[in-house]
Amino acid sequence: MNIPEIKLNNGNYIPAIGNGPMIMGYGMNRRNSILPGFISRRYEKYIGNYFLSKSYIDGVVNSLKNGFRLIDYSAGYGDGHLIGEAIRKSGIARNKLFLTTRIPNSVQFQGTEEAIRSCLDRQLKGFNTNYVDLLMFHWPVPGHFVDTYKVMEKLVREGLCKNIGVANCNIHHIDFLLSNVSIKPAINQFEVHPLFTQKPLIDYCKKNDIQVESYTPIGRNDDRIMRLPLLKKIGMKYNKTIIQVVLRWHVQLGLIPIVRTLNDKHQRDNLSIFDFELTESEMNDIDSVNINSRLRYDPDNCDFTIV
Repeated sequence: MNIPEIKLNNGNYIPAIGNGPMIMGYGMNRRNSILPGFISRRYEKYIGNYFLSKSYIDGVVNSLKNGFRLIDYSAGYGDGHLIGEAIRKSGIARNKLFLTTRIPNSVQFQGTEEAIRSCLDRQLKGFNTNYVDLLMFHWPVPGHFVDTYKVMEKLVREGLCKNIGVANCNIHHIDFLLSNVSIKPAINQFEVHPLFTQKPLIDYCKKNDIQVESYTPIGRNDDRIMRLPLLKKIGMKYNKTIIQVVLRWHVQLGLIPIVRTLNDKHQRDNLSIFDFELTESEMNDIDSVNINSRLRYDPDNCDFTIV
């Protein structure tokens, strides 16, 4: 399947949908599953057959074979060697992929240029590549995010990343960033779904030619979305699931939804959204579902040590 691509503000292109294979088990026991920013190889060996290694690698391989080309990852999930192994097993050429990683929030990674370079180096070794297509910081950590971004500017100039962006930034974060750096972010990734449409932030990003990636795009399967008669009716009209309708809504808004699944069927379903089009009225109806219900953390009121 050929996924449409979107042109970024620097002339580069990115796939119109991505898969974010966050480490399975992440968050179930955070103290053990994430150890100082990187997954312990010893711990992974202990739980590998249950949470990670084979099922995880197979899931990522399937996503690539099903047609995903954008892989969204973060150094906070691990050093990326499982992703690297999946890419190798898939047989997909590196230049056909769009690999994203992010700098975690811990000050040990955001404090100095040396720490940030070391963080990216671990990711590159894990992915078994000499560059990533997109480097971001994970959250706008107060007192650090501008300095972190300035190091990212050096890294993109050196060719260690093709594009740089931000995540979880509100308007005031980007305004402050733009007044202190020289390279405009290519992307801002933040929470968007029908319960939390974020129209002012999306409009701001469009006005400033910053592409939006939407995470939690189906609202974590919230019943207020999954049981909504409006979405059921639209899905029946196009012979699509509610999830496919919502993902199509993202795409028609010009957003890049980042989905998270290692399930083969779900992956194929998530990609089957480019063969129908919602009407303007249907788009407006889905927009009207919004109740400003944030399901993840608020970047303006957040303990950055836990995200």
